[in-house]
Amino acid sequence: MFRSFTLAALLLFPLLASAQEDGIALIGATIHPVSGPVIEEGMILIDAGRIVEVGVLRTNIVGYRQIDVSGKVIIPGLVDTHSHTGAGDGGDSSGPTHPDVRILDALDPRADSFERARAGGITTLNVMPGSGHLMSGQTAYLKLRDANTIEEMLFCDDALTEVCGGMKMANGTNSLRGTNGFPDTRARSAAIVREMFYEALAYRASGKEDSVGVWDLRKEALLQIIDGERIVHFHTHRHDDILTAIRIGREFGFTPVLHHVSEGWRVADEIAASGAPASIIVLDSPGGKLEARGLYIDTGAALERAGVDVAYHTDDYITDSRLFLRSAALGVRGGMSRDFALEAMTIAGARMLGLDGRLGSLEPGKDADFVVLSGDPFSVYTRVEQTWVEGQKVFDLANPEDRAYATGGYDAYRSASADHQE
Repeated sequence: MFRSFTLAALLLFPLLASAQEDGIALIGATIHPVSGPVIEEGMILIDAGRIVEVGVLRTNIVGYRQIDVSGKVIIPGLVDTHSHTGAGDGGDSSGPTHPDVRILDALDPRADSFERARAGGITTLNVMPGSGHLMSGQTAYLKLRDANTIEEMLFCDDALTEVCGGMKMANGTNSLRGTNGFPDTRARSAAIVREMFYEALAYRASGKEDSVGVWDLRKEALLQIIDGERIVHFHTHRHDDILTAIRIGREFGFTPVLHHVSEGWRVADEIAASGAPASIIVLDSPGGKLEARGLYIDTGAALERAGVDVAYHTDDYITDSRLFLRSAALGVRGGMSRDFALEAMTIAGARMLGLDGRLGSLEPGKDADFVVLSGDPFSVYTRVEQTWVEGQKVFDLANPEDRAYATGGYDAYRSASADHQE
């Protein structure tokens, strides 16, 4: 009888062990938590899409399926604070301000540009309408989960009643058209924006804000900005335009996230004094608009020295999401510290989206969003090997289909996308 019980127990043990292995443990890699010092030969324990533990590898890991990633480097999932992936559009030519337009209404969750972002290690996106308007509409904060609908990628639960992103604003040359109500000068650009905010305040003062059936979606969105519920993401290049963006924010009680800030190095102290963070871009080839001629790779270093919170973005398709890590590497080449550069790809961007409580660093309780790299994050030879979102692998360089997105040209990844959708 004892022998029968022992045999039964031995046969049952693998099933019990398998049932207990609900979590995943990645072991042996060098880990950059961002929130603390680098961990050599570390481990990350994941359960139910969240990080349970990050630390030095130990032997008594029970209840986790172990994945050996020795010799690799793990960093938090990259946060792209300014992207145009997803095949969306935005404000049309009917007027210069579209605060009621939602980019999420135009996004395709199956767009292969999202695959390109995953191949670059990006796990969170701020997808924008275009910059050809003074206010082109509401952005969408997306988690790059595998999804069938855009709602499954949003951070909010109800797109109809919740704020699911920021607001895109712009100044400078993009909106200077002089037709259909568009301005022809910088001074008129600022005046149009001021009038719009004052009209929203008058709408509130009139009591119409709370009147059922008379809602004005444009003014409701503006009041969300004034109330601090919706973050303004402000496209601006020249140093004088940067100061105008800060000035408008101060007038109406909001602190914008300044995007691009090509000449931010000229007014770094003023940006720091305003408390505005800066989401910047790096271009490693000549070209572009005249107002961005003051864009240099050492802008990030100048802002770091001044005490500005700095993140990088792709502005994809302006720069390729697959090469996003190169932005920080060029920032380091321009004088930015390595730790600050890694923060600029992760936790700083999360702060600019108001999501740093959930992501941007590898800490217990945060979403299990991370990237497995072949080597140093800032080496030109390093490859993104795996991208994980909430404990699910969404990109694997070893998978031939995923590899096509990472290494192929535009036709290659379009073909892969077509195959994937079938």
